[in-house]
Amino acid sequence: MSQFLYKAVDRSGGHVRGTIESIDRRSAVAALTDKGHFVTELAEEAQSLSVTPSVNGGEKVTLDLSRFLRFGSRKVTSKDVLAMTTQLSTALQAGLPLLNGLKLIHEQQHKAATREMLGELVNAVSSGQSLSEAMAKHEKIFSPLYLSMIRVGETGGILEQTTAQLAGILTRDEKIKTNMKNASAYPIFVLCVGLASVTIIITWILPTIIGTISESGALLPWPTRILLGMSGFTKALFTKVYGWIILALIGAGVYYLMRWTRSEGKIKWDTFKLRIPVLGNVLRTIAVGRFARTLGALTKGGVIILEALSVVRDTLGNELLGREIDVVAEKVKRGESLAEPLNESGNFPPLLVQIVSIGEQTGKLDELLLNAAETFDSEADSAINRFMAIFPALLILLLALVIGFIIAATLLPIIVMTVGGGVL
Repeated sequence: MSQFLYKAVDRSGGHVRGTIESIDRRSAVAALTDKGHFVTELAEEAQSLSVTPSVNGGEKVTLDLSRFLRFGSRKVTSKDVLAMTTQLSTALQAGLPLLNGLKLIHEQQHKAATREMLGELVNAVSSGQSLSEAMAKHEKIFSPLYLSMIRVGETGGILEQTTAQLAGILTRDEKIKTNMKNASAYPIFVLCVGLASVTIIITWILPTIIGTISESGALLPWPTRILLGMSGFTKALFTKVYGWIILALIGAGVYYLMRWTRSEGKIKWDTFKLRIPVLGNVLRTIAVGRFARTLGALTKGGVIILEALSVVRDTLGNELLGREIDVVAEKVKRGESLAEPLNESGNFPPLLVQIVSIGEQTGKLDELLLNAAETFDSEADSAINRFMAIFPALLILLLALVIGFIIAATLLPIIVMTVGGGVL
């Protein structure tokens, strides 16, 4: 257990300080939060001592070594935005004014990029700008959904509620990202190791084994000849000038393909992803969950349905579904209900259509969508788990077939020579 010195703000807005015993910093912050304290400073007692050597006959100079131990990134990540949103929601729910809450969050930031961004927000709000206007200057950090929710909270005087909803949405998105990364780590590792092993075998080991057999003049079986051709081509890629040119062209092709999938080819690429077995269902389920949660949060905050749809469109992560939302919004603008065009698109599940229809009839669209979002999120988690259970098995099967072909192509000429020399 360690002793930590802390400074905090309580629920009444008063400043408090003291010591707390805890296992680590995270546990200390959690314990103080449970007591209703919003932590502004926290340091372990052993690390809080300053180095104060005497200079010029008794004048003391304090050396702050903490700044040399902070390695901040130059980029504000989605996790940073989530942490900031959660802290802001906690501060507002504790009754702190917006500007005071921003200042407190700014003071306890150690990451340079986040601290700089929060400093700009504090200056903008201090000069009379609204928080949404200040955040709009950082459009690469704050999404259209984020800005819209903040704007709704400011207009309706419910900023503490909208920030809490935003924290929930961002937490869900981070959970999906983390699950996808963790689940794909093993398949990617297997793929990289498999490709590296096959490349080494084909390029350097295989020619040595088969070279002795081919020198005897025997006609090699066709699998062996195919493998030798692949071996020669792969070796040339790394040893010949034209091989390096081919590798450069392949790299350029991959680069432009990625650019194409993010620009004019995005609609075709996103359509193709939805048609991939298993994976397409995963992506669609995630998008439907985002649709329900985001639209429910926006309508609950008082955003009109057309404006809410324009924000939801950019949160689905798929251009095909986004364009379907554009069509839905156009029909709603003409006076149709929301459920009918959703059903006509064919890209949204019947359960969602039914929930939207009932919500429109009862006037509880926001509540029903937010409740349904939990169901769709659970389905998304199950779909991700199913995909990640199947994908590694398919990958290992593919590698097994490749390695089996290599082994067969290597052993066939040896077997032919041993048996007595038939030609395949």
